[in-house]
Amino acid sequence: MAQSGHETKHVVVIGAGIIGVSTGIWLRRAGIPVTLIDRSGPGQATSYGNAGVLAACSVTPVTAPGLIGKAPRMLMNPDFPLFMRWSYLPRLAPWLVRYLSHANDTDTRRIARGLTPIISDSVAQHHALSDGTPAEALVQDSDYCFAYADRAAFEADSYTWELRELAGFRPVVREGAQLREYEPSLGNDIGCLVSVSDHGFVRDPGGYVARLADVFRGMGGTIVEASAENFDLSGGRIRALETSAGRFECSDCVIATGAWSKPLMKKLGLDVPLESERGYHIIFENARNGPRAPTMVASGKFVATPMESGVRCAGIVEFGGLDARPSRSPLTLLRRQVRRAFPHLEASGEKEWLGHRPAPADSLPLIGEVGTTGVYTAFGHHHIGLTSGPKTGRLLADMLAGMPATIDLAPYAPDRFRA
Repeated sequence: MAQSGHETKHVVVIGAGIIGVSTGIWLRRAGIPVTLIDRSGPGQATSYGNAGVLAACSVTPVTAPGLIGKAPRMLMNPDFPLFMRWSYLPRLAPWLVRYLSHANDTDTRRIARGLTPIISDSVAQHHALSDGTPAEALVQDSDYCFAYADRAAFEADSYTWELRELAGFRPVVREGAQLREYEPSLGNDIGCLVSVSDHGFVRDPGGYVARLADVFRGMGGTIVEASAENFDLSGGRIRALETSAGRFECSDCVIATGAWSKPLMKKLGLDVPLESERGYHIIFENARNGPRAPTMVASGKFVATPMESGVRCAGIVEFGGLDARPSRSPLTLLRRQVRRAFPHLEASGEKEWLGHRPAPADSLPLIGEVGTTGVYTAFGHHHIGLTSGPKTGRLLADMLAGMPATIDLAPYAPDRFRA
């Protein structure tokens, strides 16, 4: 039953990934009727194919100081996990210029301060969302590890570690026998392992979101498979969402469509500088001799995570838009890097996947109301969508329920992109 003051509300959430489903659950806990609209069903897109890490310390954006000077060398290096579909460069260029403009110390620290409140308590937020439900079994508390060639490579990453420590995460460094005892699966190319406590991972991200969607349905929520097409903003405020399955009347609407959000935002008069950062993963099925905890291999910029189906190795950055088919070169490099880091990994088979990380030019998500339209945004989380999904959903539910914000929401305001 809706709480007092919520009787006339009905929220439509577009997108049934981790953020949309989390928003739906927290709204139902507040007693607000909700309909989730998704074109392919819960947890089928980026919420399925991520590394599964609850990466609470991942506060440093890709656009750290020095990136502009390094980027050309990265693109030309066949062993570096950055790829470009060169035919896409003319379309990418305006976004890329804005993106790289933030590759300085002042902006990096500002972005890190913005990311910290929505991810630093990720594990607690996932437990608050899933504990007492069938989804709880898929959330695993753990360390988060970072594998380096040697201590010098770790120390060369000191800028990033300074920002992580400012966010409250202190590293534990292991070398030699301590390293091998802690993580025996790593090869001899890894001479320094750094771990951070108070992290976790999801053992089946797609299954996790699907279970949460079942929880949402069990709370009286409705899920409809359809594509969002337009907003009825009669009188300047949302009246209904027009979809491929018809019209859905609503008092408020939430856009949680990840990398596919730009066209919907244009209908609201905002040209959001949003690109797809194409990411790849390979599941090494029924794997043996893999890592015991999520491990970021610094040289390959990929994360290896133990999951129910095997070891998932996810990473690689490719710019090429939403429509191009998967490339072979990123997958070839990922396999080579995995074999180097985990030389004794054995598997019964492999599955490949390509997904789309939603990357705003300023590396901060869009969380909040678009003007006074009653349309809210919950997308643009780049590499931290799974990590921040429950917290973002909770923030949106609080806004829609008229509750005071628990953090400063100004850094995420969607209207920052209004001309």
